[in-house]
Amino acid sequence: MLFSAFGFDLFFLLFVILFVVILVRNLRECSRNNASPRLSVPATVVTKRRASHYNDTTHTGSTTYYATFQFESGDRLELRLPWRDAGMIAEGDHGTLHFQGTRYLGFDRDSTT
Repeated sequence: MLFSAFGFDLFFLLFVILFVVILVRNLRECSRNNASPRLSVPATVVTKRRASHYNDTTHTGSTTYYATFQFESGDRLELRLPWRDAGMIAEGDHGTLHFQGTRYLGFDRDSTT
């Protein structure tokens, strides 16, 4: 009986530590993004991808969308897209990317593409 109570306490402690680590990491990224300047730069969409997550226990799923943008300098940046924008952006699109740190703010496609 002592072992099972100790095991539960250990599991609970590990869960709390994991929760705190994830929370601190997310707050730190949010703070860095807020401190970063909002930029609007010419960019090209070079690739898109999606990551699907499915929970067998609850039979629920979610999908996260990403796009990689290449700047005129040749540098690339992958950003997570909101679902409403993921279908509106295609590989090869040229336009102006609006972002703040690692936060996607929008993409205005050039009318010539």
